Amino acid sequence: MANPILSQKLRAGEFITAPGIQDMITAVIANEIGFDAVYGSGYWLTASAYGLPDAGIASVTQMTDRMATLVRSSTAPVIADADTGYGGLLNVHHTVRGYEAAGVTAIQIEDQQFPKKCGHTPFKRIVPVEEMVAKIKVARDAREDENFLIIARTDARQSEGLAGVLRRMEAYADAGADILFPEALASEEEMRIQCAAIDRPFIANMASGGVTPILPVETLKQIGFSMAIFPALTSLVSAAAVRSSLLALKQGDGSGGDQPLYDFKRFCSLIGFEDVWAFERKWADAEQN
Repeated sequence: MANPILSQKLRAGEFITAPGIQDMITAVIANEIGFDAVYGSGYWLTASAYGLPDAGIASVTQMTDRMATLVRSSTAPVIADADTGYGGLLNVHHTVRGYEAAGVTAIQIEDQQFPKKCGHTPFKRIVPVEEMVAKIKVARDAREDENFLIIARTDARQSEGLAGVLRRMEAYADAGADILFPEALASEEEMRIQCAAIDRPFIANMASGGVTPILPVETLKQIGFSMAIFPALTSLVSAAAVRSSLLALKQGDGSGGDQPLYDFKRFCSLIGFEDVWAFERKWADAEQN
């Protein structure tokens, strides 16, 4: 079942900040901090699990399994990247049913050709508006829980300009998308124009290193966005920390170098070892006999 908190907060006009999650270590730390939602990034979950680029290589089965694991690990609703729906209309139907069964709360589908590319890399190709509209309608028909939200993303900015983005977002809203996602907008002005054009919840993609400027959350609220995802933040911070500590190790310093270390005992608690130890204490006599 989808977590109703996300749709409730959107209806109440509450802004949602969702960090990107690339692995379950990040998921449990996000639990500790506390967020209204987390974002299952296709790019970073694929990179962390398989060491592969976000280029439509990971299968729907692999990604559904990763999202199900994230749902189990996270205490917050999961917004899940589902690429293009992994194919045609039947694939979209299958993907929606699979993600919903996995416990995902919102599914993001984009209008690229399959196999897709990361939204902030070159060589993206998009499908006709009518094809994406049909996918949105199939996704709505496939879902069984009204709290399971459909996010429609367009990657039209680089090939059709802002006018193409506006045209597609309007068509996707008319098709019944719950949330609109204009990917890779190039400026704050474009973001303002888009949010003012349609009365529908919009999601801002604050992709570190991407083409869209990273703006403060308060600015995003003022522009008119309802939600912001930060898909690359934790992954790039983690990668930088790993590289720094490994460079230090290469020189013989196994202390972590300049990087602070998360407390090991605290992490044991986060990952669930206290439950394991409680079980061992409870059944210690039975195991010995």
